[in-house]
Amino acid sequence: MSFSIEGKTAIVTGAANGVGLAIARHFTDHGANVMFADMDESRLQAEIGDAPEDGHIRYFAGDLRERLTIANLLSATLDAFDRVDILVNGSRQILPSDPLDLDDNSVEALLQQNMLTSLRLSQMVAKRMIKQAEGQTEGQIGSIINLSSIASRRSHPDLLGYSISTAALDQMTRSLAVAYAPHRIRVNAVAFGSVMSASLKGILKEKPDFRNDILSRTPMGRIAGPQELAEAVQYLASESAGFVTGQILTVDGGRTLVDPVSAPAH
Repeated sequence: MSFSIEGKTAIVTGAANGVGLAIARHFTDHGANVMFADMDESRLQAEIGDAPEDGHIRYFAGDLRERLTIANLLSATLDAFDRVDILVNGSRQILPSDPLDLDDNSVEALLQQNMLTSLRLSQMVAKRMIKQAEGQTEGQIGSIINLSSIASRRSHPDLLGYSISTAALDQMTRSLAVAYAPHRIRVNAVAFGSVMSASLKGILKEKPDFRNDILSRTPMGRIAGPQELAEAVQYLASESAGFVTGQILTVDGGRTLVDPVSAPAH
């Protein structure tokens, strides 16, 4: 079965490193036009290099927590490719939390970064998808994929803000799926466990023993590569998933089947 996205135009946020970068590159390798979006312009330039000269690749740098920046991202995508068919909300952040600290603002910060930014961008992109599909009476007109985490289903004090924000993202996914279904826009999420993301690399560098902790709690006994997430996202973006919406696809090597509450979900 082909999970073709050839000729489609995608916006991928969080595309300067880790999982977001892997997804953006994977999409370009499979024939999509891709707007790499991230806050870190220098990292985007370093990763993409001269690729913007390629007709299939562009990049956009800006703080997507700002509404104007979201509008500018969409405008830049339309200027480059005339349309948008796929949105991957891959920009996310993990911060430690102290549930007893009244001055800890990690919950607010992560709700803003991990959920509200994705919501606002999804709303703006969905409106564009509807507009560009005027007169089209059959088939899907767009696909939105959110990157979530198994932390949304696990409770750990040190990840309070992250758990709450990803749980909110999951519910946002389901709610938008129902709201956008009449417009033939599908909304899904990929909730992943331990993937060799930029954040996990940083944690393992500081705490090498944490690797064994992860492996012992993952039935498949390994950490996933970003490419494996990219392939799952490609499936959800493709028309092969044309009757799939509102789903949280778990890619965790079986971890949520056995993981105790006390184990952090990264």
